[in-house]
Amino acid sequence: MLTAELRRCRMAEGCMMGLRYGMVFFNLLFWLGGCGILGVGVWLAVTQGNFATLSSSLPSLSAANLLIAVGTIIMVIGCLGCVGAVKESRPLLLTFFILLLLIFFLEILSIMLFFIYQDEIDYYAQRDLKRGLQLFGTEGNVGLTNAWMIVQTDFRCCGVTNHTDWFEVYNATRVPDSCCLEYSDNCGLDNPGTWWTAPCYERVKDWLNENLVALWIFALCTALTQILGLVFSMTMFCQAVKVETFYA
Repeated sequence: MLTAELRRCRMAEGCMMGLRYGMVFFNLLFWLGGCGILGVGVWLAVTQGNFATLSSSLPSLSAANLLIAVGTIIMVIGCLGCVGAVKESRPLLLTFFILLLLIFFLEILSIMLFFIYQDEIDYYAQRDLKRGLQLFGTEGNVGLTNAWMIVQTDFRCCGVTNHTDWFEVYNATRVPDSCCLEYSDNCGLDNPGTWWTAPCYERVKDWLNENLVALWIFALCTALTQILGLVFSMTMFCQAVKVETFYA
């Protein structure tokens, strides 16, 4: 009887060891990914300012700030899981599980709300982007200005819904030079026939639809990674409880 119990105990310890290595490896990759994202965000913040800021009501919602926030969260969660696995700490493993589960549910909720309120989101997004045009080229809004120049140049578009959105900004029949079919200084003052006329909002939406498969693959890979993290952490937590109960 005692031999069978010892054998089960050794098997549990072996499983625990395998789980520990798997958990450490998983969270090390998780942590390194967070470091990379944080590094890119800091680099953008230092070199480009508020890069890719298009919203006037949420000026801090820039690509740099988003990357910094996401990278920091991933690093913290990865560190919790890694330390919890090495030390077999039940509190840390449970904290890791709860945080990862919370993020997973928030992601699912966000996707559901996006599809339910897609029309409302389109309306408010376009309205906010049009307000942001008024800040184009003004002092302290380098990020917004650069973002619009990049979007209009890369997507070959002009304005939010059409090129006339810029007429209200300039109070004249002109557009930024990034709207021109062939870029040159002050080309936005030339004939409208030399400007892009496609709406940027629709162009970006079309681009997202064209890359929908890649986006869904990325989302599924992210979800699978999170589910593996949840399974690893909870299994290890339960094993730690069993081992502690046995020795108690």
